[in-house]
Amino acid sequence: MSEDDSSTHSPEPHEKRRSWLDRISSALSGEPSSREDLVELLRDAQSDGLIAADTLRMMEGAIAVSDLTVGDVMIPRSQMVALPADAKFLDLMKLVVESGHSRFPVHGEDKDEILGILLAKDLLRGVVADNGPGTIHELLRPAVLIPESKRLDVLLREFRQSRNHMAIVIDEHGGVAGLLTIEDVLEQIVGDIDDEHDEAENPDALIAAQADGQYVVDALTPIDGFNERFGADFDDDEYDTIGGLVTAAIGHLPEAGEELTLGRFVFRVASADARRVHAFHVGVLGGD
Repeated sequence: MSEDDSSTHSPEPHEKRRSWLDRISSALSGEPSSREDLVELLRDAQSDGLIAADTLRMMEGAIAVSDLTVGDVMIPRSQMVALPADAKFLDLMKLVVESGHSRFPVHGEDKDEILGILLAKDLLRGVVADNGPGTIHELLRPAVLIPESKRLDVLLREFRQSRNHMAIVIDEHGGVAGLLTIEDVLEQIVGDIDDEHDEAENPDALIAAQADGQYVVDALTPIDGFNERFGADFDDDEYDTIGGLVTAAIGHLPEAGEELTLGRFVFRVASADARRVHAFHVGVLGGD
C-alpha cells in the first residue's frame, strides 16, 4: 500500500469507537455538557450498534432516577398491605398468602403507628417452631423511615449499603404516606420486574366467558380487541388497554371489589395489587 493510499483509507471500526468515546468523555467533562447531550450520545451509540436497545433503556432509566423523589414512585398508604400487630398468627398467615408479598409493615392501632417490618419467612418460622414466639412483636425487624422528598438515587444507595429492602415513607406531618421497596426503585431503571408469583400473560385468554354469563377480562386487553369482541365503541385515542380506561374513569388506582358502569358494561375489579389492576369481572347489561 502506498503512502497516499494509507492517508485516505476509511476509518476502521476501532477508530469509530474511539471517536464516540471521545465524544462521551467530552460530554462528561466539558463545560457545555448537559444530561440531554449525554442521552443523545447514548442514543447515537445505540443507533450505531455499540450498545443494545435494552441497555440504552436501562441507562436512560438510571439517568432519569436522579430526577425522581420517593414521593414520585411510592406505593400510597391506601394501597399498602400492612398487618395489624394484634392479629392471630393464623390470620396473619392468610393475609400474607393472599398478598403474595414477602415483606410487610406491622402497625398498632392505626397505620401511622408502624412497629416494624415482618418478613414472611420469619412468620413461617415462628409458626412452625417449637416453643416459638408468643407474639408477632418478637419477629419484627426495625422499620426504616424516609421522607417523601428523598431522592431515589440516594435511597437506592442506602438500600444497598444497609441491605434493607423496604422503607416507610413519612409525610411532612409525621404520618405514614406510603412505602417503597428496592424493587420499586429498580423498576424505574430496568422496567417491570415479574417474580415467581406473577402470572404469565396468556394472549389467548384475555377474555374468558364464565358460566354465569359474565366475563373475566385481563386488564391488559387492548381496547380495540374489547370493542371487537363485544361490539363496543370505547375510544382508544388516550388509553391503549381496558385497564387504563377503567382506572382513569374511576379516578384512582382501584382495589379488588370496586365497581364501575361504563355504557352497557359493568366492570368490577377482580384482582389488583399496589401497582395496577390485573383483571375485571365484566357484566353486559341487556346481554352480550
